[in-house]
Amino acid sequence: MCQTHVLAELGRLQGEQEPIGGAVMEGFYAQKLNFQKSVPRGIIWFCFFLLFLLQNSRGILSDSDYLVGLGSYDITGPAADVNMMGYANSDQTASGVHFRLRARAFIVAEPQGNRVVFVNLDACMASQLVTIKVLERLKARYGNLYTENNVAISGIHTHAGPGGYLQYVVYLVTSLGFVRQSFDVIVDGIEQSIIQAHENLRPGSIFVNKGEILDAGINRSPSAYLNNSATERSKYAFDVDKEMTLLKFVDDEWGPVGSFNWFATHGTSMSRTNSLISGDNKGAAARFMEDWFDTNGIESAYSDNSDTDEIPRRVSNIIPVAQKNHHELLELAASFQSSPGKRATRFLSVARRVRSALRQADKPRFVSAFCQTNCGDVSPNVLGAFCIDTGLSCDFDHSTCGGKNELCYGQGPGLEVTLPKEGGGNEVVKTCPAAMGFGFAAGTTDGPGAFDFKQGDNQGNAFWKLVRNLLKTPGKEQISCHYPKPILLDTGEMKLPYDWAPSILPIQILRIGQLVILTVPGEFTTMAGRRLRDAVKTVLTSGGNGAFDNNIHVVIAGLTNTYSQYVTTFEEYQVQRYEGASTLYGPHTLSAYIQEFQKLATALISGQSVEPGPQPPDLLSKQISLLTPVVMDATPPGVKFGDVSTDVPQNSTFKRGGTVTVVFWSACPRNDLMTEGTFSLVEILQGKDSWVPAYDDDDFCLRFKWSRPAKLSPRSQATIEWRIPASATPGVYRIRHFGASKGFMGSIKHFTGSSSAFVVA
Repeated sequence: MCQTHVLAELGRLQGEQEPIGGAVMEGFYAQKLNFQKSVPRGIIWFCFFLLFLLQNSRGILSDSDYLVGLGSYDITGPAADVNMMGYANSDQTASGVHFRLRARAFIVAEPQGNRVVFVNLDACMASQLVTIKVLERLKARYGNLYTENNVAISGIHTHAGPGGYLQYVVYLVTSLGFVRQSFDVIVDGIEQSIIQAHENLRPGSIFVNKGEILDAGINRSPSAYLNNSATERSKYAFDVDKEMTLLKFVDDEWGPVGSFNWFATHGTSMSRTNSLISGDNKGAAARFMEDWFDTNGIESAYSDNSDTDEIPRRVSNIIPVAQKNHHELLELAASFQSSPGKRATRFLSVARRVRSALRQADKPRFVSAFCQTNCGDVSPNVLGAFCIDTGLSCDFDHSTCGGKNELCYGQGPGLEVTLPKEGGGNEVVKTCPAAMGFGFAAGTTDGPGAFDFKQGDNQGNAFWKLVRNLLKTPGKEQISCHYPKPILLDTGEMKLPYDWAPSILPIQILRIGQLVILTVPGEFTTMAGRRLRDAVKTVLTSGGNGAFDNNIHVVIAGLTNTYSQYVTTFEEYQVQRYEGASTLYGPHTLSAYIQEFQKLATALISGQSVEPGPQPPDLLSKQISLLTPVVMDATPPGVKFGDVSTDVPQNSTFKRGGTVTVVFWSACPRNDLMTEGTFSLVEILQGKDSWVPAYDDDDFCLRFKWSRPAKLSPRSQATIEWRIPASATPGVYRIRHFGASKGFMGSIKHFTGSSSAFVVA
């Protein structure tokens, strides 16, 4: 196994645990792992707990050793027709927006020294091809300031974002190949978030804190976890990691400007039947946190008495609305009937956004990111896994119901690795070219697979082996290397039409004071992550000159810079549940990671350089797309794009907690992704004729649903649902839709339309 190692370091922390600061040790190191054969509820807890950590990570603000900058940009992909990345469910194609996705970045720099860039994506995972292209753009713009040595791009693992942006075949099957729109909007958004962060660099301080969240995740493969030794398990109180690590960024002049945290739980609160683009639990928590801070400001960030009893809502608190009696409001609403669809500019959608940068003050908005770590076997569906036909618990070992997994849901030679032998001495083992086991096809309790696959299958069956052999028959060496995994897809040795799986993987150590971030290109299980963190911490705290003291924080940033599925312990691998079957490079994958990270950690404290290793391939020119393009859009005779199809009832009044639904004649959302704009908008009336944006695509309470009567029909409709929050200001409202239609000759024309006005009491 060969690799990309990257180590970027920003000075040691001196004094108390919470504030980060101190001198810098020089050193950027790069190396790559090479697996080539030849060379919902938790969301609210997230927010509340984060407020607690912010309020209790004050420390003493002193003259800063750092420059700190943060940025955020829209990366919402096509909201129609494109398969979602995560569940590998071919029926799960996007058809609207739950809330928009973003890239959030921080840069920490020393005025004349090293710097670190970390980007958190509301996406299933990072993509090797995306990382390559982002680094190319950064080099063109900034020279060698931002490189593979000090840039990390990590995904939160939402299973509700458009797919098609990775470069390896196995991850492009359900998306019908490469989707250029998905790819471009992510690359653009990452670049823009880094540009913002770079331009926002100002003197500031960084604080770190830790704490436990007890009910935001459970182990979804407990039988595999129990296969780890009892001695090792006894060191931990839980079978998943409950600790959150948080960084707070404080500008010397403006005060708190952002927070990034790491916590282990899967982005699968939205099930495999969901078709609305969503950042799932971590994306929602980030939006709530940002809105909470915008609403309450710096005073509440330091107050122990802030009110956090409900999801924060910003706009209703800053829009003054003259209170009128109900009769007056109804009369006022009656004077605003639905407006017919009309031509508009794309700029209008951007300008009318509630959080539009065009209305941003001199001070940058607060940026909050909920990052992913070792979530491999952690489910957010904390009530457990049950059979949907009987309500009984699923089979413990295989997560099946009556033998069917579909009914079980949760509410190189490669690199050589040297391992110690029990009787003394060492043995040399190897990683394998990538392969996926039968248990992979069974899925998990968060999203079961199909047919007769089941977790914990270490035999396979003759029929599916026959199907497998039509694609690629694994050789004896490959079968032996992966044992006891029965190989379903020999992806590491499948090269047509191009590589099916990655064989070169990047790893990094990023150091900011006493915070050490280990970036890994996959999903580590709980115990696998614990072993990696412990191994690195041992090296860092016992390495002689240059070593850390015990007051360090080691976190894993999962799904970073590329994606290579799962990493389990050797013991968990033997059970061959979903995570073990998806550990691509064989039973010694974790040992290989630990060995290479130990080398990086040694280099970190000694100041040694590390060879960068081979570069991953750029397969952009080889990508194939089978996704049908948008040919044209149409409406019925006499109807315009943006016309209301189903309006609110006349003289209607809705109570907070109710739902308002309006249907518009629309066009395919793929015509324009409305980046940094919005498809849907709720406006509140100020005075007698001034409409002010109140809620948009970024709001949890507003949903944009797109549909067409038939797959190839040019006609389509947009249904906008507003679930009126309890915090909504009483007044007169209307719902508005923005879109873009494609003509027969390919021209794109933007449009807008609005509903009749109604009263919220």
